[in-house]
Amino acid sequence: MTLIMYERVGADGRRPSPFSWRIRYALALKGIEPEFRHVRFADVETIRGLSGQHFVPIVTDGDRVIHDSWNIACYLEDRFSDRPSLFAGAGGRGLARLVNHWSDNTLGAAIRRLIAADFILCLDPGDRAYYRSSREAAFGSTLEEYCADRPRWLAEFAAVIAPLERTLAEQAYLTGTSPGYADYIVFSVFQYARLGCPDEFLDEGTALWKWRTGLVQAFDGDRRDALAMRPAQ
Repeated sequence: MTLIMYERVGADGRRPSPFSWRIRYALALKGIEPEFRHVRFADVETIRGLSGQHFVPIVTDGDRVIHDSWNIACYLEDRFSDRPSLFAGAGGRGLARLVNHWSDNTLGAAIRRLIAADFILCLDPGDRAYYRSSREAAFGSTLEEYCADRPRWLAEFAAVIAPLERTLAEQAYLTGTSPGYADYIVFSVFQYARLGCPDEFLDEGTALWKWRTGLVQAFDGDRRDALAMRPAQ
């Protein structure tokens, strides 16, 4: 039975959602090739009609509908337990859960302060009004005001990524000698920055930069999308 994955796309087929990237990599590690179906950022009612909520990715497996990237990753791990593991056991799953929360609430927040005003340009022009109105309502400010104090946000970002740099200077991946789902979670947030903003926030040659570069190239099927680094004007 073919799995179907629904994900949001931006301008020129760009896939900037971090939550979709972590599942794309999870599927690739498992050796699963789903059918991809794309929705735009403003297609909220379409997404809600599929799953009763308005976030992507969504995966369907026959009559099963799974939403939220963490739930999808756990479903893939349990459903395809005979394939390479995302977590390498219960302990790895528990630690990946912590990484998931940290990436969404700390790393993601730090990066969003740097890219939110540029991110709108990587969207389809028809989605930009929705993005601006929904995010500005959440932020309580304009996108430009939200990102305005750049020196402050760059300093916060540097502090947030310092433990990642130290860890990756000591080992090849966050999960050790080979990448696991925890790596894909963190990578997906940097991918969100790469595809949603023209600026580079990692210094070339650092351990974190090398790790990210290696994961960009990890699965050949995703390389064309990964290399679309500049937002559309």
